[in-house]
Amino acid sequence: MITAPLTDDIVLGAAELEQVDRGVRPHRLPRAVRQRDADPQLAMTEAQPSGVRIAARTNAVEMVLEVHTTRTTYRGVMRDRGAVDVVVNDSVHRSHVLSGGDTVEIDPTTGTSTVHPGTTERITLTDLPAGEKTVEIWLPHNEQVDLVSMSADAVLHPAPTSGPRWLHHGSSISQGSNAASPTHIWPVVAARRAGVRLRNLGFGGSAFVDPFMARVVRDSPADVISVKLGINVVNLDAMRLRSFVPAVHGFLDTVRDGHPTTPLLLISPIHCAIHENTPGPGAIDPDSFAAGSARFRATGTEGDTALGRLTLRVIRDALAQIVESRSDDPNLHHLDGLMLFGEEDERRHPLPDNLHPDTDAHSVMGQRFADIVFGPSGPFAPRTTTEDASGG
Repeated sequence: MITAPLTDDIVLGAAELEQVDRGVRPHRLPRAVRQRDADPQLAMTEAQPSGVRIAARTNAVEMVLEVHTTRTTYRGVMRDRGAVDVVVNDSVHRSHVLSGGDTVEIDPTTGTSTVHPGTTERITLTDLPAGEKTVEIWLPHNEQVDLVSMSADAVLHPAPTSGPRWLHHGSSISQGSNAASPTHIWPVVAARRAGVRLRNLGFGGSAFVDPFMARVVRDSPADVISVKLGINVVNLDAMRLRSFVPAVHGFLDTVRDGHPTTPLLLISPIHCAIHENTPGPGAIDPDSFAAGSARFRATGTEGDTALGRLTLRVIRDALAQIVESRSDDPNLHHLDGLMLFGEEDERRHPLPDNLHPDTDAHSVMGQRFADIVFGPSGPFAPRTTTEDASGG
């Protein structure tokens, strides 16, 4: 077997590969942001490599990847394990559900955590098709991963890249919460359907219109950019309308400092019944623990938008008005999140925890996004004019 180096020309979709004792750890945010701006929630989710994949061109029929994962669980709550998906020549070859690694168990009543050490896991592929092919190994969207080693029975070359670079920022829904595996999260479904290269900046519980996140987007290479805002602001009760609107304007201004003419799409929240007309903060329903699950509820008062309190309906109106007020920017676009997943969709695909879509709903959202946004008449349709050089 030939050892393959795990470097940034073969590990795609990460901001940085950190050298750790076991190997390399993909990060989705730069070191400077992690050291100064990331709270514990963001520090956890940015190290979960949603959208990150190993991509190689090879004649190998056997490959071995060793990983050591770290997952976070809540005592008394059953949570599905993450998975690694193997794609060969753009077709899903197999999905490997993880079983090893460390577990950080949080007691939801006290907030204290306990670490349960686990073992390094060996993922062996022995049935790859003969001949030259592109093999993509999509890393789990919901567990931290240390890449320990990779080897194959033939040389692994970096896979050739093609298609526009799509940079997307959003919440846990964009990270992929409740999807079964990494190729089933809606941004990956959309990227694969549209034939684009994804960098996913979807972070669970962390899409708060943060200035530092705007700077990350500003400084990152991208041909097209989308920003999905609202649900975290509501379910943390983090802002009022007076502060939310100028914060979004400031976020867009910062992005435009680095990408003055890059197509930029502002997306409002998908349908979520508990917060449509009820402000946050959101909370886990303690009664749900008895059934071994965690279900969310809104703790605000239904219909209370006095003093600028935010609901998803208020957020959607505000984002539409923000884009309308910036009509001098012909490359700024708006997408109503209800076009991706609306009230009727939630009736057909109830949110398992009242907040996050299931795998089928992720598929619906990804397919719709690809068709609406990357389709022939969409805002990210191929451009015939010269692209903005500063957009990467």
